[in-house]
Amino acid sequence: MDSTVAEPFAWMHELDHEQVVYCHNKELGLKAIIAIHDTTLGPALGGCRFYDYGSEADALKDVLRLSRGMTYKAAVAGLDLGGGKAVIMGDPATKTDAMMRAFGRHVASLGGRYITAEDMNTNEHDMNTIRRETEWVTGVSKHIGGSGDPGPSTAFGVFQGVRACLEVVYGSSDVRGRTIAIQGVGSVGFQLARHLHEGGAKLVYSDVNDRNIARAMESFGGQVVDGKDFWATECDVLAPCAIGGVVHERNIGSIRAPIIAGSANNVLEDEARDSVLLTEQQITYAPDYVINAGGLMAVSAELNGWPHEKAMEDAAGIFDTVKRVLNKATSAGITTLAASDALAEERIANAASLQRMRLP
Repeated sequence: MDSTVAEPFAWMHELDHEQVVYCHNKELGLKAIIAIHDTTLGPALGGCRFYDYGSEADALKDVLRLSRGMTYKAAVAGLDLGGGKAVIMGDPATKTDAMMRAFGRHVASLGGRYITAEDMNTNEHDMNTIRRETEWVTGVSKHIGGSGDPGPSTAFGVFQGVRACLEVVYGSSDVRGRTIAIQGVGSVGFQLARHLHEGGAKLVYSDVNDRNIARAMESFGGQVVDGKDFWATECDVLAPCAIGGVVHERNIGSIRAPIIAGSANNVLEDEARDSVLLTEQQITYAPDYVINAGGLMAVSAELNGWPHEKAMEDAAGIFDTVKRVLNKATSAGITTLAASDALAEERIANAASLQRMRLP
C-alpha cells in the first residue's frame, strides 16, 4: 500500500475489509480510526493503539494491516472472533480520560461489531475509562469484572512459540543455554525475558528506553546491544517485541540468528517479499499473529466469563500451533507466513460456507 496518499476504499478492497470508521472530536483533540476487517467468525476484536503517526495515511495503513492480522490471529487460534483494530493519532502525552471516553462512545455506536482492548500506549486504566461509555471493551480491571492486563498471557504464549521454534530447528525445545535477543523489554518483552531467564536462557536486550534496559539487567542480568546492531547479534533467536516493520530487505542479509520469534505485530515490512527472503536465507520465522495470540486468548476468556487459568492453558497450546505452521511450511515448500495464512483462510472459508448453507 502506498502511504503517500490515503485511498481508503482502494486499501479496503486490497485487504478485504468490511468497514472503516473515522472518529473525531475537535474539542478534545480526538482523531481516531476503527477498522473492522472480517466478522465471519464473530465480532471484531482488537486493541486501541495511541501513536503519533507521520500522516493520516500512515495511520490508516497501520490500522488496516493490524486489523487484518487480528482476523488471522483469531482464526488460527481457534477463537470465535473476527479481526478489528483502532488507532488514535497524536502524541500519547496528550491522552486524557475525556478523550478516551469520547473514543468509547464511538465504539459504543458500532453496537458490538467492534470490541476494543489495550495496545501500544494504552493501558488498563484507559480500558476502565472506556468502560464508562460502552460494554464493548476488554482488559478492564479485575475488580470490575475484567481480566486485567493481557500481557502475561501474550508473553507466555510467545515463550511457548520460541520453544516450538527451537524444537523444529534444533531438535529440542529446551531454552537452557540458548541465547535470545529481545528487542523491546517493556511490558511483554520484560515478561518474556522472565520466562526465558527462569528456563536458563542467556539474554541480550535492545530498547530505546534506558529504564526498561536497567530494569531487565537488574532483574535477569544479560547483555545490551545498540539498536543498530541488534539484527546482526549472534544468537539462537531474535525476538522483536516492540514496533512492527523491523524486518526488511535492508537488514535480512545481516541477520545471523536462525530463528525470528517475538511478540511484535507486523514484524515484516513487506510480508510477501520479506517472508520469501527469510526462507531463502534459511531463517525460521514464527508468524507474529500466531505466536502472540496469548493476549487475544486472555480477552476472549474475559468475554466468555472464563477464568484466567483458561487463557494460560490456551496460550500453552501456541507451542503446538507454531509447530504445526512450521511443519506445514516445510512439507508444502512454502513460507511460514503462507502456511499460517492458509490455515486461517481455511477456517474462515469453512465458517462462511456453513453460514451460506443456513440462508433461506
